[in-house]
Amino acid sequence: MTNIVSFKSVQKTYDGETLVVKNLNLDIKRGEFLTMLGPSGSGKTTCLMMLAGFETATHGEILLENRPINRIPPEKRNIGMVFQSYALFPHMSIAENLAFPLKLRKVSKSDIDSKVKRALAMVNMDRFASRMPGQLSGGQQQRIAVARALVFEPSIVLMDEPLGALDKQLREQLQFEIKRIHEESGLTVVYVTHDQSEAMTMSDRIAVFNNGVIQQLATPAKLYDSPENAFVANFIGENNDITGVVRRIESGNCIVDLDGHGQIHTGNFSSVSTNEKVSISVRPEKVLIGSDMGSVSNRFTAKVTDLIYYGDHTRVIMNACGKDGFVAKIANNGNPINFGIGSSIEVGWSVDGCCALK
Repeated sequence: MTNIVSFKSVQKTYDGETLVVKNLNLDIKRGEFLTMLGPSGSGKTTCLMMLAGFETATHGEILLENRPINRIPPEKRNIGMVFQSYALFPHMSIAENLAFPLKLRKVSKSDIDSKVKRALAMVNMDRFASRMPGQLSGGQQQRIAVARALVFEPSIVLMDEPLGALDKQLREQLQFEIKRIHEESGLTVVYVTHDQSEAMTMSDRIAVFNNGVIQQLATPAKLYDSPENAFVANFIGENNDITGVVRRIESGNCIVDLDGHGQIHTGNFSSVSTNEKVSISVRPEKVLIGSDMGSVSNRFTAKVTDLIYYGDHTRVIMNACGKDGFVAKIANNGNPINFGIGSSIEVGWSVDGCCALK
């Protein structure tokens, strides 16, 4: 698969001193759905704005279809853009809003009509062409904003937190709508969000940003199961983070001492050294309790501090391995939980159920 976008040693500073994007090298593949994910101020939106042309790179080069675009104005980049705020013209009908970018490109009247109809059909909004934006719900307006970004058949579509203003149910519905459009059209989509569940649901690959640097670039499954550092482990999904010191590395296993609270054995580690301080990542669903533990290598006594019912599962909050707030998830499959708050229980996980990270 060929690259449609390449960031080459790109940096960005607003004040001439602090870099908000640091030496970014990133290739985006044609036809993929790539999400830039990270907390506020991590540099993800700045990267999107530089690609769109609304910000200028301080250093480095951005290529679109192998063509340098640093000095090309936004309207000549053939890039579609969807914002959180919809940015529809309130005095124009829906059809007129979609026709506007086509008129700027001097498309013929007959082609404008056919392209507008096709774009509205893609977002299932055919019936609303004559409506005004103020007559639509927030979700409908966002569908129109997506259609407007698609109407001139751009080579790539950028989306900046497009679902952030919507309620949970509508947001989840539109996630699947946008993913469907991506899959059916073959478009390249670059999506920015701070919502990790949104990124996991929609993306082919995710670039996790922090402090202007990509911490890891991988598929959602790879990020969740094999995080490369403690930041990624804690940012992607729920995580029990236990601090310890590497005591030995032997037979493919890393043995981590928990300063008086036992030892953890893990087979998932990289670039760690003996006597180095590390973070052990254990996902709550990897934690086994009581008779479910079998013969797992990592076994500890824990004290239950809370039980929270979530419908399909119950969260067991406990003190374990010297850490308060340690979480395990128990599936609610009809079997009653035979312990309560204040109980001492045995918990454990496999060697492959945790990671040693810097």
